[in-house]
Amino acid sequence: MHFSERYGYKPIREIIQKESMDDNLRNGIWSLFTIYLWNQVDYSSYQSHGNINTSNLKTLIIAYWLNFFKQPIDTIPIQFEKVLYKVRSSFFNCEWHEVYSFIEETLENYPREFKKNKEFFTKALNNCLEKENSAYRIINNEITPITSEQEIQSIEGALKNTNQYSGVQQHLNQALKLMSDRTNPNYSKSMHDSISAVEGLAKILLEDDSITLGKAIPKLRTKYSLHPVLMESLNKLYGYTSDEDGIRHGSPNPSTMSYIDAKFMLVACTNFINYLIEKTK
Repeated sequence: MHFSERYGYKPIREIIQKESMDDNLRNGIWSLFTIYLWNQVDYSSYQSHGNINTSNLKTLIIAYWLNFFKQPIDTIPIQFEKVLYKVRSSFFNCEWHEVYSFIEETLENYPREFKKNKEFFTKALNNCLEKENSAYRIINNEITPITSEQEIQSIEGALKNTNQYSGVQQHLNQALKLMSDRTNPNYSKSMHDSISAVEGLAKILLEDDSITLGKAIPKLRTKYSLHPVLMESLNKLYGYTSDEDGIRHGSPNPSTMSYIDAKFMLVACTNFINYLIEKTK
């Protein structure tokens, strides 16, 4: 992860790709199509080698022309190489959201001959989407958002609101870095930094550098007349980080935390940070 991403100088919505798609993500998706589809093309006989009409991809290609390209099927080239050139050119020149439509069209019309590979293909695509920090996943053959606009706004708001609290902001940036690192993510440590950001803010608000978040919560509630239910939910979130998978205190066992867990914790903690800053102004 580059300097601009580590320290928050790159917009969150570029790190978490919700309304965009960078080259790494697009290239990764296309490479999986090459492995699971284009390299698997076969023909009914040696004499018809290269003829798309006798290939095991004919049905899929027709679906592309009808539903994705919206062109007459009699414009489909006979030679597979020309078909692939057309598909590839469209893939790399279309809008980010059209790539996701292309994936759905493919899964809906996945060749019957490749049925056994479809599950592996879908899993590989989801792994790529997670690795490249896409805000979407494939669920039941459909592209489904796992990160909402409100979640992104919460993270953006917390980073902006903590400009005056460098220590808190540093924890948030570190949590985002560890969660979004494309080569070596560390979800448990990301969750630790997320809750540490809330704890750091609590110390500032109470002017007590030694207090833990567990002991700070009732004092914050009393001092600032904060909503008891919300503060109890924060207390439970803090308790979760103490009990689950060694997030706060370490564990000898391999972590079972995932991107979804780390993202949930980051969003939850930024929500509380934004709430505490607004309520204590």
